Amino acid sequence: MKKTTNAILVVLWTIFCAVQSGSAADLRYEYHLLATNKTSTMEKELGESASHGYRFKAVMGGETSFGGSEVVVIMERDSSNLEPGRYQYRLLATNKTSTMQKELQAAADEGYHYCGQTVFKTTFGGQEVVIILERDRNDKDQLSWEYLLLGTNKTSTMQKELMEAAEEGYEVTGLTVGSTTFGGNELVTILQRKKASQ
Repeated sequence: MKKTTNAILVVLWTIFCAVQSGSAADLRYEYHLLATNKTSTMEKELGESASHGYRFKAVMGGETSFGGSEVVVIMERDSSNLEPGRYQYRLLATNKTSTMQKELQAAADEGYHYCGQTVFKTTFGGQEVVIILERDRNDKDQLSWEYLLLGTNKTSTMQKELMEAAEEGYEVTGLTVGSTTFGGNELVTILQRKKASQ
């Protein structure tokens, strides 16, 4: 009886594996979820995932059941058109908006573009704004962008600053609301415009 039961279990497991293998082969899109409470670790994981053909899709920071305060990223790849290593990623994290502005522009000057942002409490940096940037190795005619970061704890102030930025040709690319070390509960908006040709 025990041998029969074991044989049935083996058969069922074989069928399950075959079905799983078949369904995975039929999937056009595959996903890879990254989660960590260290921003330095996340940048490495982004690079490793990209080396296997994945591309950034979404980011969110917050409390998870088992990891505590984490930044969570979803990566996606098209199984019908894998391009390992095409995309490169840089992660910026700081609790000072003035520092982020400089780092964001420096990365943009190297060909990186804004992908997404979030706010979460990191292991060593405390409450930080985290921005993920992407560079496409295949894009030979990359547009140069200028970035502007606005941070305030007053919505009325943000409204005024957004309108002033719009008059200078900037458009909004991202927004987070969260507690930062220096700004308290702060609205952080990132804007971009095409860089004027020299």
